[in-house]
Amino acid sequence: MLIDWSQRIIQTKIVYYGPAMSGKTESIRALFHHLNILSRLESIETTSGRTLFFDYGPIELKHGEWTLQIHIWSATGQDYYAETRSTVLAGTDGIVFVADSSPNLLNENLRCWEELNGFFGTRLVNNIPVVFALNKRDIWPTISRFDFINSLRLNGSSLIFETVATQGTFTVEILQEIIRKILLESSLAQPKRIGT
Repeated sequence: MLIDWSQRIIQTKIVYYGPAMSGKTESIRALFHHLNILSRLESIETTSGRTLFFDYGPIELKHGEWTLQIHIWSATGQDYYAETRSTVLAGTDGIVFVADSSPNLLNENLRCWEELNGFFGTRLVNNIPVVFALNKRDIWPTISRFDFINSLRLNGSSLIFETVATQGTFTVEILQEIIRKILLESSLAQPKRIGT
């Protein structure tokens, strides 16, 4: 996170991460649609509509004299483009982990979660906050929250939203929560400062 004290600007980066086809792009699109800024979202996709490298879009929020500039990214879930994920994750302040609710894809969720832990080690969760979006809750059968938590070996304090990205459920609440966690984390650590 970067803080420009002279301009009263805070910049932060949030990455949506998870298995292929779990709903990362749809979640971001729903968020930008809700905020009426869908035109700001850029996606690099294959001809079949799957994310090729990433999605990216900026969100700007005002609070008093301060401006919060949020840079939203998604990392592709396709294994063919796995090497691009570390580049997209560089400089991340917070993660929205978008998981697929299908019991058949539980191992894919676990593989992605372990991969993410491999990138960040102990910094993940301890220094880089994570919010979980257990997506596709409208498609039966769905895994239970209990089984999801146990499979990924999450602790009891992990925040999990049950979402339907195509309907935009909890997209704003997820953004609010990950920003809250990032700002809380930055108050415990020393963020980079500009213009002091």
